[in-house]
Amino acid sequence: MGVMARLFSSESVTAGHPDKLCDCISDAILDACISEDPNARVAVETFVKGLDPDGREPPYSHIVIGGEVTLSEGCNVDYEKIARDTAARIGYTSVDVGMDATSKELCRVQILVSEQSEDISQGVTEGKGLYVEQGAGDQGIMFGYASRESESYPSLRGSYLPLPILLAQRLTTKLSESLDDGTLDWARPDGKSQVTVSYDEDGDPEYVDTVVIAIQHDDLANERFDGDISKERDFINSEIKDKVISSTIPGRLISEEMKIIVNGTGRFVKGGPHGDAGLTGRKIIVDTYGGSGSHGGGAFSGKDPSKVDRSACYAARWAAKHVVASGIADSCQIQLAYAIGVPEPLSININTYGT
Repeated sequence: MGVMARLFSSESVTAGHPDKLCDCISDAILDACISEDPNARVAVETFVKGLDPDGREPPYSHIVIGGEVTLSEGCNVDYEKIARDTAARIGYTSVDVGMDATSKELCRVQILVSEQSEDISQGVTEGKGLYVEQGAGDQGIMFGYASRESESYPSLRGSYLPLPILLAQRLTTKLSESLDDGTLDWARPDGKSQVTVSYDEDGDPEYVDTVVIAIQHDDLANERFDGDISKERDFINSEIKDKVISSTIPGRLISEEMKIIVNGTGRFVKGGPHGDAGLTGRKIIVDTYGGSGSHGGGAFSGKDPSKVDRSACYAARWAAKHVVASGIADSCQIQLAYAIGVPEPLSININTYGT
């Protein structure tokens, strides 16, 4: 009897997925704050929801921005404009697509932002807390991870990421690019991917077992195919296979048995904030290693560097990547732990998995 393959799956999302849309808005606000004040304290959350316009009075979409922002005197950031511009850039310019962020009548933006707590600020600001140095902005555990498993594929070299999440991210990036450049002129912003990789008994990737794509689309059945949903489905399947998957997955990883699932429910016209509410920080596994390694639970988006949820994860990832890239180990995970207001990590744990 042969050895059963070990399968591992990871998912990713496009910028137009409602949760990732919220991440993008939160980070766009952060960028603007840091541009105004490099020492800005920012912790911004975003919530979006679109409502069915049938039988309702506008607004049909809502963007809620909440959090804590402290800026130097004289700095000014227009949260509403940033939120609208970000959503519009991603493609949300029509109620039919899921949100018209360009219209104040059709989309309402609510701002619920205050300044950072003085009790937290004194522990994070250099020279004002119990320590001379700047303290960590919160307690918690953070992980950085790196692996060599994608390095044998020329088009994937240099990332030192697990293969399933790297391929899933490449697919959603391709979906978003194909929307922007018109390659998929029927596509809408919301989308997801999922990749299952088969590993041999030594833990090396063998082939891609399954690719799952969900892509929001125009009502092609009624616009192009005289109401024929099966023709719509066949067309989208063919487009995704030819223009997205074949140009993204390295040929060595593709087998005749590879399963491809596109829009597993059959259709995906109603999407974006209209289809699902979105919230900052709900794609933390997508943002890291796709379930490989570990995750401390903290999100990244909308947080300035004093928030170790973000900066310590980046630092640990940087260190783990250098351990692997230098040839010291084939994989490496680094855990850091912090206490709020305390400058140095409470613990550092390094695991190279015997490699």
